[in-house]
Amino acid sequence: MEVINEALEFEKAKMSHMSTSDKVVASREAKRLILALNDIYKKSKDNGLMDIMKRLTVKKKKIELRLKGRPDPSF
Repeated sequence: MEVINEALEFEKAKMSHMSTSDKVVASREAKRLILALNDIYKKSKDNGLMDIMKRLTVKKKKIELRLKGRPDPSF
């Protein structure tokens, strides 16, 4: 259950004051963890894993939003 521990540590990690390259690395790490948890979830159908994946997905989306920037609403 190494992946679960890594996911929980990633979830607790602070994401403030990150450089662009740090955000890219964090986004890729989140994706890796989500996919690894998904493989475990397919076998066990544990709802706790699904909750962890959902929380990681939210964190990943926030990181990617900061990377891409918000769209300009003036159009």
